[in-house]
Amino acid sequence: MSGPPPGSRLTRLLDAVLGLGTDLDPGVTLRRLVAGAAELTGAASVVLRTVEPGPAGPAGVRAGPDPAATGPVLRVPVRVGDEEFGTLLLTGRPGGGPFTDEDEQVVRVLATQAGITIGNARLYRAARQRERWIEGAAAVTTALLTGEDAGDALTTVAERARRLADAAAGVILQPTEAGGMEIVTVSTPDDPAGIVGSVIAPGSPVLAQLLGGEPVFLEDSATDPRMTTPVRHRYGPSMMLPLEAGGRLIGTLALPRRRRERPYTAVERQLATQFASQAALALVLADAHRGRARLAVYEDRDRIARDLHDLVVQRLFATGMMLESTHRRTAAEQVGDLLDEAVEELRCTVGEVRTAIIALRQPPADPPAGLRGRVLREAAVAAAVLGAPPSTHFTGPVDHRVPDDTADRLVDALRAALADAVRRPGARRVRIGVDATATDPDGRAAVRLTVSDDSAAATAFHWSAPL
Repeated sequence: MSGPPPGSRLTRLLDAVLGLGTDLDPGVTLRRLVAGAAELTGAASVVLRTVEPGPAGPAGVRAGPDPAATGPVLRVPVRVGDEEFGTLLLTGRPGGGPFTDEDEQVVRVLATQAGITIGNARLYRAARQRERWIEGAAAVTTALLTGEDAGDALTTVAERARRLADAAAGVILQPTEAGGMEIVTVSTPDDPAGIVGSVIAPGSPVLAQLLGGEPVFLEDSATDPRMTTPVRHRYGPSMMLPLEAGGRLIGTLALPRRRRERPYTAVERQLATQFASQAALALVLADAHRGRARLAVYEDRDRIARDLHDLVVQRLFATGMMLESTHRRTAAEQVGDLLDEAVEELRCTVGEVRTAIIALRQPPADPPAGLRGRVLREAAVAAAVLGAPPSTHFTGPVDHRVPDDTADRLVDALRAALADAVRRPGARRVRIGVDATATDPDGRAAVRLTVSDDSAAATAFHWSAPL
């Protein structure tokens, strides 16, 4: 191989330097460095040996045959800032002579530019990492404050952290009554069997740090003597970060990578620790938000109970007045009809009390469950317009006997009937009846819906469907 023409060397050096600064991929930069050094010096072999496995790979980057051949060797360090990144080894000088000072200066210029480019790439990558972690923390906070329950909230934190950290799993551990820590939530693309429920037993060397709210960083979970969980053999590098806010330790966020994967960098550790702090604060705020929502539900239930008390007392008082009036009437005044009306009023009152009690048993955080709950929800919506809650009566086990598709059609029919009642002038008192023990004209079991009101123009609305 002959050396490069002297007249063109400077021009090619400038081209090579410019080429080193056009890509933020460290692997591309290193390959261009090696190729440029070989071209500008005419070396038969150029190898870049890195201090640690990284973009260049464990064996470095090579141009030409293996440098084990005898002959002159030129060694030029590659530095990134104050850090020693690797060494360029050039062998096989054309003509068998030694490399010149000019050769060394050319290679040093290339190595310096490569170090600058790799440093810039690291800064860019770190900035992108910070941006992703900040966006992830904001997304978790938004998700937690939109009303997720406690279990879903922990899953959200574990899943988002796993993706941000490029980890094999996102794991949440919480303190146990026995003084250990138990895995309660796991997010992993692999089989999670055997992970949830695993316990760090009391007395484990790592436990004091975790319960004290200190982060723990492991180079290899499988071999670290501080780890005692039965699933530790699955993982390698790991971070265990406290979920702590306002002096309250919610638990620990663990982010293990697979065995033999790259360890976490100092930047990744810092960003993950900040994410865990933000997530813990969001968990505390979400829990407080759910507490306020439950309190609001309980307060609303107190109001319902008061309204129910007033309704029942008024109706029973009126019924009592009816019965007392029978003492002052004769048989010719149709006392029997009056008693029938009083009995019907008492039956309706008992039905409304039963319906109200079932409504109050509905879990606060859940939507209305079953046909009964859905009918009550429609009645509550209509009450806001009518000014008074409709009387709602159920006959038979409506939640068990009425199939879902039939229940959907019944609710649609109820919604239309209530809309008609709301539009009718003078409609103030609406009655809703759902009978799951009815029969259709052919004698088959059926469910029947009846809606009526007290307006002058009202006619009772009837709807039925076979079961």
